[in-house]
Parts: sequence; structure tokens; C-alpha cells
Amino acid sequence: MISQSHAGITGKELLINTLKHQVSPAVPWVPFAGVHAGKLVNYSAYEVLTEKNKLLEALNRVNEIYDPDGQPIIFDLQVEAEILGCKLVWAQNAPPSVASHPLADKMEIPQTKIEANHGRLPLILEAMREFKKHTGHKTALYGLITGPFTLASHLRGTEIFMDSVDHSEYLDGLLAYTAEMAIRMAGYYIEAGMDVIAVVDPLVSQVSPRHFKRFLSKPFSEVFSFIRSANSLSSFFVCGDATKNIDVMCQTSPDSISIDENIDMVSAKSISDKYNIAIGGNIPLTTRMLLGSQMDNMQYVIELLDKVSHNNLIISPGCDMPYDTPIENTIGVLQAIRDPDNTRALLANYHTPENNIDVDLPDYQHLSRPLIEVFTIDSSTCAACGYMVKAAQRAVKELNGTVDMVEYKITQPDNVARIKKLGIKNLPAIFINGQLKFSSIIPGLTELISEIEKSR
Repeated sequence: MISQSHAGITGKELLINTLKHQVSPAVPWVPFAGVHAGKLVNYSAYEVLTEKNKLLEALNRVNEIYDPDGQPIIFDLQVEAEILGCKLVWAQNAPPSVASHPLADKMEIPQTKIEANHGRLPLILEAMREFKKHTGHKTALYGLITGPFTLASHLRGTEIFMDSVDHSEYLDGLLAYTAEMAIRMAGYYIEAGMDVIAVVDPLVSQVSPRHFKRFLSKPFSEVFSFIRSANSLSSFFVCGDATKNIDVMCQTSPDSISIDENIDMVSAKSISDKYNIAIGGNIPLTTRMLLGSQMDNMQYVIELLDKVSHNNLIISPGCDMPYDTPIENTIGVLQAIRDPDNTRALLANYHTPENNIDVDLPDYQHLSRPLIEVFTIDSSTCAACGYMVKAAQRAVKELNGTVDMVEYKITQPDNVARIKKLGIKNLPAIFINGQLKFSSIIPGLTELISEIEKSR
């Protein structure tokens, strides 16, 4: 294991200094090893998300192998939703997904207040306190909470995208409620010793800057203001192509933002630097961490380090690491961050192998009925991808099965080749009869059906 010392300071100090916008001797490393932590100790995602002792064993293993400067306790955006009445579907190798939306058919503001003894919170808070005692002196600990917009979507379902048009006052009230729940969760996690509260909201990538300013600026600003008043540090964590929203995200005053592979780090950092906000990311989860080689991952990190200034910079995966990420790939990332000069020399003559898998595309000109193709990171682990798939499934049901639909997840090498062949730049995306119709924007039912009917 590579030493966690950086010029005489701990990894925790390095990360906290970066989040406080101080000049640091090195770039901090935060592996978002949520369910992947279970893989390291042969436990399923379900086990590490429901059993405290197994979670702690997994967290200790992550800390031993990956030598993080910062580390999350869990990466599960369904904790709050489960407490508030959403039914979950559990998987062995991925976080659970939301299967029901209590407010899908009624415009109500819930009265339930999340308490520290609700749902799985007792085991999470106990794990936080115990891991803090064991590791908190050398590693900064992250408490990840569900952001107001994604939590509202868990409660309301895809109807939330029409509420901004048809029921704006209701949406304001619902977001005020979910922001209050986010603040309560942040408070519990800060009391349990978390150094950084990451407000994770994948669905922010699905709205425009105008929509963000109208509905989301206030609730997010309130959450970050609370975290700051509690003398803690914050991160605004968004997945998907949120390029258009980086500026308005920064305006809500988090200490840092975290982005995934859909966003160009150079462009995003030029914006975050303008606000003196740290930025973290954005190692690709599937094409590099899951499906690439150790050298591929080292190369990505070195190229990233060479493209941007190291001030206000954190290196991390773009989101929750896939369960089956090879250990050697993550160790390669660690090596590149800790020893970039020697890694750069090692990679001097290395070139990433081409994906030569040949895939056959459908004969789009001669389909017997419309074909919806949904391209995702993975609908079981990516909230925005899950809602994109649900939108398509809802349209298929509304049209009485007269439409075909398929999901292509980039967790499979042949699907990576398919995406490359179609020239897809951002995920999730919907194609209808081979034509891109929606990219990083979840369509409303009427809008999607209209596009389907045009293709007949």
C-alpha cells in the first residue's frame, strides 16, 4: 500500500485543505466505492447496505487497499425514499432502485419527517460513528444524501417533469419539503462525524439552467447554507451531462462539485475556478474502471492531471464504482495520483487498444413497428438512466404494446461498440427508429408519444 502521507500531512488534511481552497502539495483521491466495497470482502450489495458489521468490514478493506484521502460510508440514493414510502427493488450487485412513487397519482406534500431511528438510518449512523473512531483521524469521511430534486422524483415519479409546466406552485412546495429532508439528513450525518456532506442529485443533469434557477436554486442554496452553518464541508454531486448547469450549480455555493464522464473537466473547471469552488471527478465508470485495463486507468488519470491546474482539484470516479470493478484498475488510479512522474514514464509508449467488436444495427428503414432504443450507463444504478427507461416503458404501455423497446447498458462491451457506432456522445439517450430524439433530457409522456407517432 502506498503511504497516505503527503509532505507531512494526512490524506484527510490534504482533502480538507483542498475543499477550503488552500494550496496543497498533492491532488487528493476519493474512490466512490459504494457497493464495490462489498466486492472486496465477498459480500453482496444488499448485505453491505443492510448489515452494519459487513458494511464496516467492507469500508475497512477499501481503506486498506485504496488508501483514500476521502471515503464515503455508503452510496445509496434510496435511503430517504424508502423511509418516505417508496418501495425498493433490491439487487445483489447494485444499489436498490425505486419501484413505486407514493405521489404519482396525487399532488400532496408529505407530512412525515425523517428521524434518526427511521428505516436503515440507525445502522448507517452507527457505522459512521464506529468508522470515524477507527479511521477518521487519517481519512476524511463523506456522508452522501439524496438531493432535493432526485428525492422529489422518487416520490412523484416522472410526473415531476410536467409539474414544472402544469403545477409550478406544487413543485415549489414539494421541493421545499425535500430540501428540509436533505437538511435533516445532513444534520444526522454531521452529528455522526462526517467531514463532507455530498448532496447527490443525478436528475439535475436533466433540466435546463432556466428550470434550475426557477425551481432548484433556492432549495440547494438552503441545503448548502445549512451545511456551512454546521461547520462542515459540502459537495454538489451530479451525474449525467450537466455541462449546461455547472455555472448555476456553483451559484448555490457548495464547497465543491463532483462530475462524471459526460462532462469535460477542462470546461467545467474553468467555471468552478471562477467561483473558487473545488471540482472532483471524472474517471469513466464503465469504459475505463469496469471494462478497461490497469494501464487505461492510469493513462486517463495522467491525461487529466496534465490538462487542468491542480488547485481546487480532486480525482475520483465519476459516480458510484461498479460492483465488479477490477481491483487492479483502482490501484492503477491510485498509483497514477500518488506517483504521476513515474507513471507518466511507464505510459510513454502505451496506447489504449481499440474496441474492435462489430455489432449489427437494426434495419431501421424496414421495421414493422416503431423501435425505442434507450442507451444508459445502467438503469439499475443510475437514477437519470432509470427514469429515462421508465419514461420509455410508460410510453410502450400507453400505446398498448404496439412499440418495441430495448435498453442498451454500457456495462457490456458490445453495447459500448454499439454506442460508438451510432456516435452517441452523452447518456442516457433515447433513439426512435435509429434517430436520436432525447439526450440527457427525460421526456414527458405526451412529448415521447408524439415523437413515436411521427416515426410510424
